[in-house]
Amino acid sequence: MSEASSYTPPRVWKWEAPSGGKFASINRPIAGPTHDKALPVGKHPIQLYSLATPNGVKVTIMLEELLARGHSGAEYDAWLINIGEGEQFSSGFVEVNPNSKIPAMVDHSTETPTRVFESGSILLYLAEKFGAFLPDEHHKRTETMNWLFWQMGSAPFLGGGFGHFYAYAPEPLKYPIDRYAMEVKRQLDVLDRNLAEREYLAGDEYTIADIITFPWYGALVKGWLYKAGEFLSVHEYTNVVRWAHQILERPAVQRGRMVNRTWGEPSEQLRERHDASDFEYRTEDKLKAE
Repeated sequence: MSEASSYTPPRVWKWEAPSGGKFASINRPIAGPTHDKALPVGKHPIQLYSLATPNGVKVTIMLEELLARGHSGAEYDAWLINIGEGEQFSSGFVEVNPNSKIPAMVDHSTETPTRVFESGSILLYLAEKFGAFLPDEHHKRTETMNWLFWQMGSAPFLGGGFGHFYAYAPEPLKYPIDRYAMEVKRQLDVLDRNLAEREYLAGDEYTIADIITFPWYGALVKGWLYKAGEFLSVHEYTNVVRWAHQILERPAVQRGRMVNRTWGEPSEQLRERHDASDFEYRTEDKLKAE
């Protein structure tokens, strides 16, 4: 298809019709709830409302990593929020996250339940609450925070930018695909150069910087995200590939990727998680096959 070149923006934009694409039915220019529905509350201190998109996986990996380290207070219920059906616009969800985006979390271990939204805020909250995956030493902590915020600022170009125009837009358009592909490759180069000199993003220690970055850029170089690996020549970023494979070997990461997943291989799906026994552990042979 050829790109339209005759569009002239009006003086004042008006929302007149859905813009097209996979998520057109839930995109709108206003905030707030569309319907009344309370959120469920399970038995654990932490209640997570999410879906296994990259942003949701960040939090389930973090919670599984905390549990693996023996932090029993990180036990959680993970409730499925189907964003394709607009469940993020329920009154209960909007009360937890007025921005109507997954993931959203409520910590019931505090005297008054604490709402936490935005994936970066959730990971930082959990790291500080449990004293894990965030170094205490000044320089290491600051470097970790540098990469945490790098991811929060960079991933929208990968997701809402490249991902939208490459995989979800109603028709392919050369300019935005080229523009965002160039930016994503620049980001991969940033990561690759950094990881050429250190084992993990912030140094020799696995931190929330790695946990928050892997579900986007690790998934990209593993070929899961938008199936754009060949298009972006991700094999060229050998240090990112090494880092992604190393993180994927962690059992907590494998479990975290399964939670609130409703697509892919049935063995890799766990629609909701309410107890550690909900997982069906994969065998060593299956892991090697990946």
